[in-house]
Amino acid sequence: MRRWTAVAWGAAGILAVAVAWELYKFLGPADGFVVGAIAGETGSGVMLLPRAHDRAMPHLWDMVARLFESTSGGDTPPLIVSVASAALLTLGIAAVGWAIGVAVGMLLGLAMQRWRLVEWGLLPWIVVSQTVPLIAFAPVVNVIGNQIDRGGFPWPQWVSVAVIASYLAFFPVAIGALKGLGSPDRIHLDLMRSYAAGYRSTLLRLRLPAAVPYLLPALRLAAANAVVGAVVAEVSIGMRGGIGRMLIQLAGQGSSDPAAPWGPTFGSIALGLVAAGSVALVGLALRNYRRGEATA
Repeated sequence: MRRWTAVAWGAAGILAVAVAWELYKFLGPADGFVVGAIAGETGSGVMLLPRAHDRAMPHLWDMVARLFESTSGGDTPPLIVSVASAALLTLGIAAVGWAIGVAVGMLLGLAMQRWRLVEWGLLPWIVVSQTVPLIAFAPVVNVIGNQIDRGGFPWPQWVSVAVIASYLAFFPVAIGALKGLGSPDRIHLDLMRSYAAGYRSTLLRLRLPAAVPYLLPALRLAAANAVVGAVVAEVSIGMRGGIGRMLIQLAGQGSSDPAAPWGPTFGSIALGLVAAGSVALVGLALRNYRRGEATA
């Protein structure tokens, strides 16, 4: 019953967004609401409410219908097929970035939990790393990758995208691992010491099981972050074939085909949901250790 209730609330949220979209389109000003506009000067002033005409806000049924029309005319496949193909490529790259991010995050979490000096030295830099704009960081990684490729070591462009995706994915895993590995009660740690258990035995039999309620939400967040990083990286470095590049291409046609850019937008949303939902499968195998996950 609890699962069905969660599904019902999720469906109600989607329905509420759809109703709000159509309601604003019906009631909102066609040219938006601008404050401080100067007569005769186009683009002056501050827009407080978005435009509601068909080129800026197509109807939801027009967006859905556009998914089943040709991508760019002629014999090109339907838009939904192109979106699915691009999303699968981005999903594969994001999965690689997620795996790299999980490995790096777990290693950092283990090191910070094991040695307090490492935590003091690394944790501020880990937090600061997430303040670097990804759109500025991505070209740097791409340039480094090109230099490695010219040096004789193969470095495809998708590897740069995966590295950028891992840059966003490692942070929640590192923080979740640090919090989870340090969560066992003192009495349990003392019990392990009374059994003469070393660090490895304590880690495998106590700390890692206790960290599961903290790690699973971190892994789901890391999966969503990896998708965001992959999409932004594709846009920043101009990698073709992925859904990020498709977003840019169709956005350029938005004035003549306003419903088209929403196809890859919906694909990106579905991609993030699939990535986060896939990690939930890991939780099925660890359901005996998930006590307290909601609180964590």
